[in-house]
Amino acid sequence: MTAPSPPPSGDFSTLFNFLPIGAYRTSPGGVMLRANPALVRLNGYQREADLLADVNRTFNGWYIDPDRRSAFRQLLNRDGFVRGFVSRVRPHASDQPLWVNENAHLVRDGQGQSLYYEGTVEDVTEQVRARDELQRSEEQLRLVTSQIPGMVFVVHVAPDGRRSYKFVSPGVRDIYGFGPEALIRDPMLLLRYRHPDDAALLERDLEMVSQRSADVGGEFRIVLPDGQVKWVFRRSCSVSSDASGYLRVGVLVDITARKQIEKALSESEKIWKLALQSAGDGVWDWNLQTGEEYFSPGIKAMFGFDDAELGNLASALDDRTHPDDVPQMTADRRAHFDGLAPVYRNEHRVQCKDGSWKWVLSRGMVIARDDAGKPLRMVGTHTDITEIKQAEAQQRALETQLRESQKMEAIGTLAGGVAHDFNNLLAAILGNLVLAREDVGEQHPAQESLTEIGRAAIRARQLVQQILTFSRRQTQEMQRQPLTPLVQEALGLLRSLLPAGIKLEARLTMVDLPVLADAAQMQQVLMNLCTNAWQSMEGRPGNITVVLREVHLDAAQALLLGDLPSGLYACLSVADNGSGMDLDTQRRIFEPFFTTKAPGAGTGLGLAVVHGIVKGHRGAIALESGLGAGSRFDVYLPLAGAGQALVCTTVHPGFPSTAAVAPGKHIVYIDDYEAMVFLVGRLLRKQGYRASTFGSGEEALDWLRAHPQEAVDLVVTDQNMPGLSGVDVARALAQERPGLRVALVSGEVSDTLLADAAAAGVTEVLGKQDSMDALGDAIQKLLDHRAGSAR
Repeated sequence: MTAPSPPPSGDFSTLFNFLPIGAYRTSPGGVMLRANPALVRLNGYQREADLLADVNRTFNGWYIDPDRRSAFRQLLNRDGFVRGFVSRVRPHASDQPLWVNENAHLVRDGQGQSLYYEGTVEDVTEQVRARDELQRSEEQLRLVTSQIPGMVFVVHVAPDGRRSYKFVSPGVRDIYGFGPEALIRDPMLLLRYRHPDDAALLERDLEMVSQRSADVGGEFRIVLPDGQVKWVFRRSCSVSSDASGYLRVGVLVDITARKQIEKALSESEKIWKLALQSAGDGVWDWNLQTGEEYFSPGIKAMFGFDDAELGNLASALDDRTHPDDVPQMTADRRAHFDGLAPVYRNEHRVQCKDGSWKWVLSRGMVIARDDAGKPLRMVGTHTDITEIKQAEAQQRALETQLRESQKMEAIGTLAGGVAHDFNNLLAAILGNLVLAREDVGEQHPAQESLTEIGRAAIRARQLVQQILTFSRRQTQEMQRQPLTPLVQEALGLLRSLLPAGIKLEARLTMVDLPVLADAAQMQQVLMNLCTNAWQSMEGRPGNITVVLREVHLDAAQALLLGDLPSGLYACLSVADNGSGMDLDTQRRIFEPFFTTKAPGAGTGLGLAVVHGIVKGHRGAIALESGLGAGSRFDVYLPLAGAGQALVCTTVHPGFPSTAAVAPGKHIVYIDDYEAMVFLVGRLLRKQGYRASTFGSGEEALDWLRAHPQEAVDLVVTDQNMPGLSGVDVARALAQERPGLRVALVSGEVSDTLLADAAAAGVTEVLGKQDSMDALGDAIQKLLDHRAGSAR
């Protein structure tokens, strides 16, 4: 049979193994699971595994009286515990019978199901033998006092203090080594054996005897001629008196063995307490009857107290326990006191001397109960787990940060995709609107309606631009530049826009803080944050504070802010003393279209745009707020090194018309959006070009291969298309028609796209144009540039 694994850390196995009496644990079916070293030795084994194997193989044979086993089981099943069950047994590996005292109880889980039995086995052979001896001697004690343990005496004390012993039992020999006759001859003999260090006790006893005290008693030491020291207990009282003096009767008992046991137990406690302290724990020892509790110096130091500064009462630490943790601590104690939990285990906060709070893991066990099972004494340890708790809190914060980041990325992806498609729809609307207005003429009654349509479409396009900025799909002009002038310029504009009653205070560092930033977008960030701040005042006067400073983020801070690299950052803070936000609002504040304003009072995109711009600048934004406590937004932007220059793409915005259209020029236009294909084709033809339009790159290539003699001056293709992308089309044309100019149009121009386009031979990369006129001007500019090169 394989021995079970040792119990897990935290089950008080140290005390289990150190107990001087046997202890065990068995399954509900009676299979022994654990046995401590004392029980192993009691049964004559060297190893726990050997004992468990024999016991579980042969259940019978332990009790000499076989009926005792069934009696034990009946009591345990009936009451759930057995106490003081004394039986004569035969140890498994020994033929020498023993008397043992057994205690056991059933441990149940929260649903009342039986988990296991725990118990102790104490060798009481000597006690039983002593009890039997005492019972045999009781009959004789009625006949002769000499059978009383120790020395029984009767002494007469004269008025002048002189003594004379009338009777001394033979027990005096066991204590002092001389017979009764010696003491009767020399009544002062006992006084000469007193230990010198107990002289003060001797003087007190003599004084009490001279005053005819009714009861004199106590413990003292004696020193025998051979140097042996013994402890003696004495009790005496006056029984009669007359003119000649008075009689006292008493007894002296040798208590040396008890004192030695007490000393051994005391030293044993010191050892296990030192052992626990050496493991880094503070030790406590609680007298549950008096409320006194010993706290080791380690516990006191843990909370910043010197040894004399913290009282030795359980209330000294209980009163410093965090109020929120007291109910659970009390419940965990009660569960252990009632036998529902084998050990006491609880985590709670304790206030230190300096006012700070520490988390401690408290573990303990009741080691003494009265006959009714009431706990009398409990010992245990305190372990500082503050760093573990802080790490757990940081882990939870990181997990929350990750979830929020993932959510915002998902929302951004969705919003960007929707906005991109919606942008194409608006391009078609605006383009056809221009053509329609030209078709109907300036005096047509429909011009008024077309104008309103145009205004609505422009507002929709502005909304789309905000969404694209939030989703970080808007193009950026990133340049290395100091942040302070950008902030100062935005604040100058902002002061003229803020309503009356709003005070704007700026505290800007004079240190140069170079960052890679899009100037317009960074000013938009500050404008949006300040606008949000004054709107939080809800019409009341208030203060807005803008602070710009340099900060260094260590690895932990950078990780909490969104997995940034550690290092130097510019921190732009916007704080207000407005109404503040609750936790639910703070969790959603950067979501697009989320707003706490009344319907029609805001789009809910202001802070979402800020979030998108900051993320696009490889930075992070943090929020601190509370209801009634105002809000503060902190924007972190990495400082740019001296070697960093313009790092992002420059988008061709559309060229103004500077030359007449060259008629007869042949342009191939490719786009997967049917409305754009129709619109651009119509625009180009209206401007005098020959236009061949296609809905996919594959369709355009097939046509070009089928018409090799057809001259083409320019190919304009969208980048993001199903099947072949614009770069794929350019690669194919470079093989089949070398030298043919190809222009690429994309709503998201990045460094990667520019590099791929250049490698494929693309002539120009154009951003999505704001109007069809801009696209037409850009195409005309490309054709004019080619003509100039030819000349």
